[in-house]
Parts: sequence; structure tokens; C-alpha cells
Amino acid sequence: MSEVNANGEPRRDFLKKASAVVIGGVVTAIPIAAGVRVIMDPLRHRAAGGQLVRVTTLDSLPKDGSPRKFAILASRVDAWNRFPDAPVGAIYLRRMGENGVEALNVVCPHAGCFVDFRAEKNGFYCPCHNSLFAIDGKIADPKSPAPRGLDSLVAEVKGNEVWVEFQNFRTGTKEKAPVA
Repeated sequence: MSEVNANGEPRRDFLKKASAVVIGGVVTAIPIAAGVRVIMDPLRHRAAGGQLVRVTTLDSLPKDGSPRKFAILASRVDAWNRFPDAPVGAIYLRRMGENGVEALNVVCPHAGCFVDFRAEKNGFYCPCHNSLFAIDGKIADPKSPAPRGLDSLVAEVKGNEVWVEFQNFRTGTKEKAPVA
């Protein structure tokens, strides 16, 4: 005869039911945990510093120091997709001496508009608020609402290739703070 618990059920039935509840809980918890991880995955990734990107060759920059605009193409990855060679921004490059290069982000630090180089003014013009920036990126108009000059970027010349550590910065602030 089998043993009986306090409710009058055989002990063996209780062990079967308890085992079924535990196994069912584990089997249910695994896909739920996997789903939560997929949903929360973008939150685990923090933006690191700039991304080093090959932009052009040194030969493509004018020797007179006038700036040229270049699109920045880089691989982007979000939670579910990979985008190889997607446009992530733009920069102005200008040659400084024989092997030096200066890089400026095209985004105006006031409101995020793209600036244009105006050769006749020897500077950068923001069409959103009519501000003028000098060729080195500093504010050239004392009435400019821009809180700082154009954001400079780290540029390296490796052999004949120009590499830039590209990143965007917050607009509307005096401090040059990277966008997370």
C-alpha cells in the first residue's frame, strides 16, 4: 500500500505534480528570459568614443588648405540589423602643411544644421541662423548664437590615407560633449 499525505492523496501523486510544476516553470522561464534579453539588448550597449574611419587619400585634398566636404561611411549595428557602409555623418577636411590634416564636423553646435563652406567669405556659413565660422572652425561673428565653434575631430594620416575619429556632439551646449 502506498503512503498517503495529509490530504489523503498518495505521496507519489504529489511528487509527480511537484515535478511537473518545476519542469514546466523551467521550460517557460527559458524563452521568457531569452525574450527579455533581446528586448533589453540595445540598452546594454553604450556609445564608446569615436569610430576610426578611413575617409580619403591625402592627394584628394587641395594643397592650398581649402576645405573639402566628405561623407562618413561606417558600419552600423542596432539590436537586430547590420548596415555596412551606411552614411553616419559628414566632415570638412583641409590640408595643413605637407602631411597634416584638420577635420571639422559639419554640424553647427547651435541647432544641429549642416554648415556650408563659403570660399568668398573664407569660412563656414550656417543657414539656420546666419552665423559665420572662420576657416579653423572658431566663431567669426560676435552676434552668433552658437555656444562654441565647430567641433574638431582627431585626424591621422597613415601613409597616404586620411583617417578620422568620427563622432557627433551635443548641440546647444558650451561644452563639447559626445552624443551617447
